[in-house]
Amino acid sequence: MRILGITIPEDKRLEIGLMTLYGVGRSRARRILNESDVPVGLKAKEATVEQENKIRSVIETFTLEGDLKREKATNIKRLKDIKAYRGIRHQKNLPTRGQRTKTNSRTTRTYRGRKTAGTGRKVAEKK
Repeated sequence: MRILGITIPEDKRLEIGLMTLYGVGRSRARRILNESDVPVGLKAKEATVEQENKIRSVIETFTLEGDLKREKATNIKRLKDIKAYRGIRHQKNLPTRGQRTKTNSRTTRTYRGRKTAGTGRKVAEKK
């Protein structure tokens, strides 16, 4: 089964398989299956063509995959352009939702130009 150019795994239940689409989580997958009158426990390979078409028609009502990624990127760009606080945090690659940065957030913040916040020791260069 292919939806929006993405192959849904055939050996998994549809509820789990639909989660391979960007923008579809567990609750949205259940909602899609309920609206299209398809059993939640049905596997993708067991679905009929009629059921697949119903699922496709319900999915087309949502913003998913490339459109959702593009929309998300434009929202972040807008925040950066208007110099909003969240936009500045995005530019500096820091947490945007109020998390503390004195400790934690090691993966997002940089330390004095280095990619990772290290221990402060200088590493001897190999010759």
